[in-house]
Amino acid sequence: MKILVTGGTGFLGTMLCSHLEAQGHELTRINSRNCDLTQADSLQQFNGERFDQIYHLAAWTQAGDFCLFHPGEQWIINQKLNTNVLTWWQGQQPQAKLICMGTSCAYDPNLPLREENYLTGLPIDSLFTYAMTKRMLYTGLLALHRQYGLNYLCLVPSTLYGPGYHTDGRQMHFIFDLIRKIIRGKLYGEPVILWGDGYQSRELVYVGDFAQIAIQLAQSVDNDLINIGAGEEFTIRHFAELICQEVGYDFQQIQFDTSRYVGAKSKCLEVERLHQRLPDVSLTPLAKGLAQTIQWFWQEQEKLLPA
Repeated sequence: MKILVTGGTGFLGTMLCSHLEAQGHELTRINSRNCDLTQADSLQQFNGERFDQIYHLAAWTQAGDFCLFHPGEQWIINQKLNTNVLTWWQGQQPQAKLICMGTSCAYDPNLPLREENYLTGLPIDSLFTYAMTKRMLYTGLLALHRQYGLNYLCLVPSTLYGPGYHTDGRQMHFIFDLIRKIIRGKLYGEPVILWGDGYQSRELVYVGDFAQIAIQLAQSVDNDLINIGAGEEFTIRHFAELICQEVGYDFQQIQFDTSRYVGAKSKCLEVERLHQRLPDVSLTPLAKGLAQTIQWFWQEQEKLLPA
């Protein structure tokens, strides 16, 4: 198949494209350097192509407390790039199936995190703007399917982890930040200070698993929204203990700063629909996935762990 991937050089995009290429598909990867999706005519350069699938992974956001300080920019930039992708899809590539990424933070934390609640209630305040841009993206998919019969799939991931994360100094998702801090504590004797009390819980999915699942679902499921998660969550303290064991650092030396931003206290997706669509789905065990991620940190030590 001919497939276009937005965000094709990011953390997920790189892994997804690797899997797609291994299956023999012809890929067009775009990123902010070769195609500015905030510009309405940015995708016109591909009008002469006929794509079978479009993976829309691009989004303007970062981890940590980034959303607290950039809500206006997040709204404007993400609305532009999402609207431009949907407009081009409807006008120039209606034969293509659009597979896009939702976000778990779009769910109201007071409701079960299952698919029928994706547009119900209010997202957590600190992530409200980004969450609502993702809700609007899904609303666009529903509208274009209803009026024009376009074919879509919206996937809602839990936090992804694994080798190949960014090394350019941007804020990191919690699991990468944990690994970085604990390794630096081991190497340089720096204090390891984690945000919150450590009892907030998170769910992880290995990035390679997510890529494989996304490809399988894109081949077999139409016009649906599906959570992709592990179905279980662990506390930050548990993740830290596993990392300490792998790295050889004393967990008792870790300090917890309860004054810092921690986001949602709990975030675990319900994955019944996923297992209905893919009954044989299996995920990389957490300990194995963390070991591989930590090994990658050592390989990228010069960039990630400078003295």
